[in-house]
Amino acid sequence: MKVEKIFTVQASPQTVWDFAKDPVRMAPCIPGCKEISVVDETRYKARVAVKVGPISAKFNLDLEIIEETPPVEIISRTRGEEGTRASILTANNIVRLTANDDGSTGVYCSSESSITGRLGKYGAGMMMKKADAIWEKLAENVSRAIEETS
Repeated sequence: MKVEKIFTVQASPQTVWDFAKDPVRMAPCIPGCKEISVVDETRYKARVAVKVGPISAKFNLDLEIIEETPPVEIISRTRGEEGTRASILTANNIVRLTANDDGSTGVYCSSESSITGRLGKYGAGMMMKKADAIWEKLAENVSRAIEETS
């Protein structure tokens, strides 16, 4: 399943980059994120809760930055499972920042993911709707948080 989003933040690419790289500031913007911790410069651990239809799931996630080009692009991989291993998530992610003429930043996000187990049994349409809603909320939260502090 692939989800792509583009949104604009009223801040410079460097400001958006610095925000995205700060887990303390970024975590509250991630829908369902209960906790995030830094393992090292390129690896993070997070606990994220999601609800799809009647199923609530809590994932323990490992995120690894595969490649980055400051302040333009971050390529990362997310892997995780529910504590009971009922569902397993794998996602390859890209975030690209583009400076706009008006001083704002265009943010392109792409995630190609697969979910197996009990959540993976839902139809692609329902999972796509949920993923789309999560990305929409993330974009809204990030934009608001950066713009309020700029």
